[in-house]
Formats: sequence, structure tokens, C-alpha cells
Amino acid sequence: MQQFLELFHPLPGNSYLLVTTKLDGVADALYKKIKMVDGSFSIALYGEGEFVDAKIEKIDSLLKPFKASPRDNDRVVFYDIFTKHTSQEMLLKLAYRTLANAAEVVIIEPKGILDTQKTYQLLEKMEFRASNRIDDILDGYDVFVAKKMHMWGNGL
Repeated sequence: MQQFLELFHPLPGNSYLLVTTKLDGVADALYKKIKMVDGSFSIALYGEGEFVDAKIEKIDSLLKPFKASPRDNDRVVFYDIFTKHTSQEMLLKLAYRTLANAAEVVIIEPKGILDTQKTYQLLEKMEFRASNRIDDILDGYDVFVAKKMHMWGNGL
């Protein structure tokens, strides 16, 4: 978990959005990391659960989008939801919209589920750049990271 957390370098006032189907050690670790710098941590939860001191939007269907304001987040993390949701493109469009310029999207899925080349192509199509797959940083999971570049493509 420590190696995984080294991907995140929150600054005071940063906002992170976790889009997930479950609240577990990953959610707790991200929450603690952002709270160390007095940042805000929001969760879009496609499932059941409670989390102390985090703004939670509960979504009852994988057909529905999560809510997020434009340029409101410094990082969007899709954890165990990307392949389950009915529209990966919609998720990435919403992430692009809510991310600040030069911010990152992180996709975490169980190892072997996502095709690396197809994921890179989808991220590129949705205007995310510098895509990377990081292996063996979180046990049992593949981690993809990509950057929203200012004024590329979608213009937000």
C-alpha cells in the first residue's frame, strides 16, 4: 500500500474524488493522505457503505453518472468500477470535466481485467495524455494513470 500511496502528492486545499463500488483500505488510505494536508475527499459510491467525514454521493445504478462540477478536483480515482460501469467513455468524460488543468485520472482494476492497449487507446481518445500502467504497486490490481492536458481536445 505504501508504494501505491507514493503516487499521490496532495497539496493543501487539493480535492480528490474517488469513484468506487466499495469502501475499504484503499479508500481509507487515500482519505488519510488527503486529510494530512487539509484537502477535501469526496466519494461517488456505486454501492452501500459509510465513510467518516467524507462527502458521499450514493448512486443506485451502474447506468447512472456521478455528479461533479467542472474543474473541481485535482485527481479522480476510479477504483473497481471502470469495467463494471455501463459506459467507460461517460466516466472519462465526467472525469475530464471535473479535473483541474494538468490533473490526473487513476484507474484501479483487478489484475488482468483491462486490456492495456485498449485502455491506452480509450484514454487517448478521451483526451488524456501520458498514459502509464503501473504493475505490482497494489497487490492484485493494475493501476493506470493519465493526465488531462490544458486546452487539448475538449477544451475544459
